[in-house]
Amino acid sequence: MDLKLIEGFLDEYLNVHGFTDTSTNGLQVEGSHDVEKIAFAVDASMQSFTYALECEAEMLVVHHGIIWNGVDRITGLLKERLKFLLENELSLYAAHIPLDAHPEIGNNAMILRYIGVEPEDRFGDYKGTKIGYAGYANSEFEEILEILEDRFGEVGYMKFGDDYVEKIAVVSGRGAGYIEEAKKEGVDLLITGEIEHSAYHTAKDCAMNIIYLGHYNSETPGVKALMNIAGDKLGVEVEFLDIPTDL
Repeated sequence: MDLKLIEGFLDEYLNVHGFTDTSTNGLQVEGSHDVEKIAFAVDASMQSFTYALECEAEMLVVHHGIIWNGVDRITGLLKERLKFLLENELSLYAAHIPLDAHPEIGNNAMILRYIGVEPEDRFGDYKGTKIGYAGYANSEFEEILEILEDRFGEVGYMKFGDDYVEKIAVVSGRGAGYIEEAKKEGVDLLITGEIEHSAYHTAKDCAMNIIYLGHYNSETPGVKALMNIAGDKLGVEVEFLDIPTDL
């Protein structure tokens, strides 16, 4: 399949140009125009590039690309990464905020559905756009924790709220900055990726329950869901490259 057709489909499906983002979303590096297989990964790295070539993919789609805040100069690691991609004609496509915020296959909507909650309300302001989702449950905190542990393995949590959980919000990745917003909007449980030291006292003072899955784990759902959509709609071979960071 022609690269431009794949790029056009992904651009439209993800609305990549409809978000303000530090990532340069869309096709970041143009490689071979004949694409028979697309690899998908959370992060762009030399490891994911090498794995993509080993599985004979001509294109790699990632959540975290290699171009952030534009390009001032091509030196150091960026030079080495671009050199590798161009020499091997491996295309690189990135979808950062568009993949977090997508209502059907986005990271946040998918995580809510994992625990049996339908995304209903937009949540989590990022540069004027709500990138997360919130929904309503009738569950115990421990019950939700068990479901997430079954899917993601060991997860972290801080339980400063009630045992009974009704409103749940999700912001994947680094979402601890939304604790106060969650409190203001009547959220009982905030699910995110990674947590920082200062979040402990913020969560405690807000009497907020937090479950953190790990940054990488929280951003695999959208990538895998997008992979399935692309394989189905485009009719190309696809493969997920699992390269966990344990962070």
